[in-house]
Amino acid sequence: MKLGKVEFCHFLQILALFLCLSGMNQAELSRSRSKPYFQSVRTRTKRSWVWNQFFVLEEYMGTDPLYVGKLHSDVDKGDGSIKYILSGEGASSIFIIDENTGDIHATKRLDREEQAYYTLRAQALDRLTNKPVEPESEFVIKIQDINDNEPKFLDGPYTAGVPEMSPVGTSVVQVTATDADDPTYGNSARVVYSILQGQPYFSVEPKTGVIKTALPNMDREAKDQYLLVIQAKDMVGQNGGLSGTTSVTVTLTDVNDNPPRFPRRSYQYNVPESLPVASVVARIKAADADVGPNAEMEYKIVDGDGLGVFKISVDKDTQEGIITIQKELDFEAKTSYTLRIEAANMHVDPRFLSLGPFSDMTTVKIIVEDVDEPPVFTSRLYSMVVSEAAKVGTIIGTVAAHDPDASNSPVRYSIDRNTDLERYFNIDANSGVITTAKSLDRETNAVHNITVLAMESQNPAQIGRGYVAITILDINDNAPEFAMEYETTVCENAQPGQVIQKISAIDKDDPPNGHQFYFSLTAEAANNHNFTLQDNKDNTATVLTRRNGFRRQEQSVFYLPIFIVDSGSPSLSSTNTLTIRVCDCDADGIAQTCNAEAYILPAGLSTGALIAILACVLTLLVLVLLIVTMRRRKKEPLIFDEERDIRENIVRYDDEGGGEEDTEAFDMAALRNLNIIRDTKTRRDVTPEIQFLSRPTFKSIPDNVIFREFIWERLKEADVDPCAPPYDSLQTYAFEGNGSVAESLSSLDSISSNSDQNYDYLSDWGPRFKRLADMYGTGPDCLYS
Repeated sequence: MKLGKVEFCHFLQILALFLCLSGMNQAELSRSRSKPYFQSVRTRTKRSWVWNQFFVLEEYMGTDPLYVGKLHSDVDKGDGSIKYILSGEGASSIFIIDENTGDIHATKRLDREEQAYYTLRAQALDRLTNKPVEPESEFVIKIQDINDNEPKFLDGPYTAGVPEMSPVGTSVVQVTATDADDPTYGNSARVVYSILQGQPYFSVEPKTGVIKTALPNMDREAKDQYLLVIQAKDMVGQNGGLSGTTSVTVTLTDVNDNPPRFPRRSYQYNVPESLPVASVVARIKAADADVGPNAEMEYKIVDGDGLGVFKISVDKDTQEGIITIQKELDFEAKTSYTLRIEAANMHVDPRFLSLGPFSDMTTVKIIVEDVDEPPVFTSRLYSMVVSEAAKVGTIIGTVAAHDPDASNSPVRYSIDRNTDLERYFNIDANSGVITTAKSLDRETNAVHNITVLAMESQNPAQIGRGYVAITILDINDNAPEFAMEYETTVCENAQPGQVIQKISAIDKDDPPNGHQFYFSLTAEAANNHNFTLQDNKDNTATVLTRRNGFRRQEQSVFYLPIFIVDSGSPSLSSTNTLTIRVCDCDADGIAQTCNAEAYILPAGLSTGALIAILACVLTLLVLVLLIVTMRRRKKEPLIFDEERDIRENIVRYDDEGGGEEDTEAFDMAALRNLNIIRDTKTRRDVTPEIQFLSRPTFKSIPDNVIFREFIWERLKEADVDPCAPPYDSLQTYAFEGNGSVAESLSSLDSISSNSDQNYDYLSDWGPRFKRLADMYGTGPDCLYS
């Protein structure tokens, strides 16, 4: 196997160091034998141990243990009576000693970067007594470094930024490499830096690792990112040194070195005249190669005939200029607009003003397109008046609308019937004249708000809307009447001329000068001897008594007709009747009772007291009736009377069986056979008096006893059945007695009994029972044999 040049050099270095150290250790050992050691009292003391600091090379790759040094004591005469032992760090595991000669060897590969030195203790013992002949002493084995670690960039890879257009020598970033070798020994840890990739744009300081720009005017818009490879090499960069690399990504940051420029000198946009206000007309953008704040722009309209019609703003996200409408467009008034728009950077860098003005101008022409618009009314709101006395067909007013387009299409009119549901009005489709269609009533609706539709004759889809408010003028068509329902009373002890009521009137009409009412008694009531009326001339009147001595038992109610006239033209009148009741009053004139019947009641009890007494009596009667009814119900017998209809207790089940062959649904034999023994069920809410353990046989008992016992047994079973209903119910049993020798002949009973009874005797009963004998017999000629 051939060694390379580098490996050969390493081998020679290791060999030279090994020979030097071995010779130094031997020389020190021999010198120590002849050299005395002097203490401070200048008495000669013989040294028993000879020690030196031992050195051993790291990364030894040989197969044999590496010789470290030799220990020797003056007591050792070479006769084998002394043995050497070693203890401390790495003793026995890394370092071993020959107990006879004192030679120390390293048995494992050592790495200085893991541990730089080892502290051990040595002792010489008498081989026979195993007692120390010298005190224990301590020594150090140092690991000698070799260049076995390459430089490493612990913080790599790196990213950095530098402004574009920076001058040469601008610092970008500093990189640092570390070498794990011993910096105090040789050049193994002395690192120099160089650039492997990234030239000629950047350079690196060999000793410090500072990366700098190497070219001027690097433009971000041309190239914004560079990848550098930096090398760190130990041994001061000499041949044979180890090296490591790292990458550095350098990004050029933006500066405002590019002015905005419009891609075109002029723009043209078409917009319909119907476009609403605040709508976007167009978006324009000046190109700027910069980014971020350096590309922020502002737009403004500097000239043109659309300064008041349009405005421009900037979109902060896209840096576009947004042109919007400020006023409504009208093709018939103006067909086009021209705008001069300027775009300028908001953040200008003074270092780059020489590159030109950081603004630009463009021209925008906006063409207004004609749109078929709906008819327009001459007024947004029409106000009209009409008398409620107007006849059908009376002209109220006229509305007018025209087509604003150049074609000036004829217009037809109609009324939106959603605003005139009762169809009070009509409109002439051609002239726009509004007339009445039915009689009007101001008191029902004083103002009518209707919508008039105007549509183009050539394009009915174009509809304009006009609004008309029609006020109904009042006429005197409603007679006056009482303002309210009066409850008038007169005391039995009233004196002549006493005021008993003040009345007023209302009128649904609304005269311009207000209401004026006149009150009087009718002609037939003018000469009555009981009451009179006084007009107060303020739309009110007063009712007075003419006499005293009113008695309820004679006449309890008086009716006074009052004549009311308004001041309209022509005037209207009405007769209203005032009802006056005669009442018993206290000393203050307050009515106590006004009923004629109450007069004959005892004086000591009032009407309220009598009502309370009557209510108490009725309450007591109701309680007595309830108590009697409940007692009667408790005493009713539990058995049914013969006259009572027991069908109301029958429970109906719409459950149909499968006929005679259905033996699973229920057992019909239980209803017909007395001898069927049922399981006794115990009720949980009632303690049964008698527990039935078995059912007796009734074959030898007379028929009446049999039926009585059968019913009694079924009654007891129902009493103790927990599933029985909690009320009296009808129980039906088809028990026919057991007087027949053959007992029941039912096929259901035969099937459900599951018995082995012999029916051959049916053949002896004659021809009438031949069919049954054939069905149930066991003879050779049986039907089912």
